[in-house]
Amino acid sequence: MKQDQQIKKFAKQLLQVSLEGGVVSAERIDGVLKSLAKNPPRHHIATLKAYLKLVEREVAKGTAIVNHAGELGSEAIAGIVNQLSAKYGRTITAILREDPSLIAGLRVVVGCDVYDASIASSLASLEASLS
Repeated sequence: MKQDQQIKKFAKQLLQVSLEGGVVSAERIDGVLKSLAKNPPRHHIATLKAYLKLVEREVAKGTAIVNHAGELGSEAIAGIVNQLSAKYGRTITAILREDPSLIAGLRVVVGCDVYDASIASSLASLEASLS
C-alpha cells in the first residue's frame, strides 16, 4: 500500500517536471524518459504506467474532441475553441471528427466533461422519457 503511494507521488513529481508553462512538453517528457532509462527506479514498470496515466489525463485536459454531423465552418470551430479556452483557463486544441449518427448538432468532449447538443441525444432522452 505504501509502495503504491510512493509510486504515485513520484509519478506526480515526474509530471510536474514534464510541464512547461502548465502544458505538457514533448521535449521535457523525452528528457524524463531518458533520465529514467539511465537510472531506473526500483519499480520502473509501475512508475512508468502511473506516469503515462497522468500524462494522458493532462493532455486530455487541453484537448477538445468535437464530433459533428455535417459541415462545420472555421468560424464555428474558432468560437468553440475560444469559449472552451476561456471556460477552462488554458489553451484548448480541437480535434474534429465527423459522426453522422448525431443527425445534427455537436458533441464536445474535454477531459471527462461532455457537452452534447445533438439531435441524436435529444431523441434518446425523449425515447427514455416515453418508456
